[in-house]
Amino acid sequence: MGMMKNLMIGIHKRTGDRFAGMDLLYITTVGAKSGKERTSPVARFADGDGAWLVVASNNGAERNPAWYHNLKAHPDQVWIEHGGTKRHATPQELTGTEREAALQRIVAAQPRFAGYERKTSRVLPIIRLS
Repeated sequence: MGMMKNLMIGIHKRTGDRFAGMDLLYITTVGAKSGKERTSPVARFADGDGAWLVVASNNGAERNPAWYHNLKAHPDQVWIEHGGTKRHATPQELTGTEREAALQRIVAAQPRFAGYERKTSRVLPIIRLS
């Protein structure tokens, strides 16, 4: 899986950090169990002040993606990259009305996220990375 994922990330980076009409952010977390750095491409949504919103959608699967578990386990060890620039990020999980407002903006930009939300019984975590 790792080699294939690295190949896909390489292709995304060469195509301007885009995939399937979505702007991508590469989020690097430290494995909750392994302690190893893991990089995952996720759709990014601008949230002002150089911050980004990402959704732990896992394409609407019943389980949260591994990167979300890693981020929760090691919130002080999170990096984001796009446009060839990598920097440390502080994650904040949105809740309540803040999450609802963010979800509306995300769905307006990428309607597929409404489908992911309907497909699963879990509440999709929305993380602000600043």
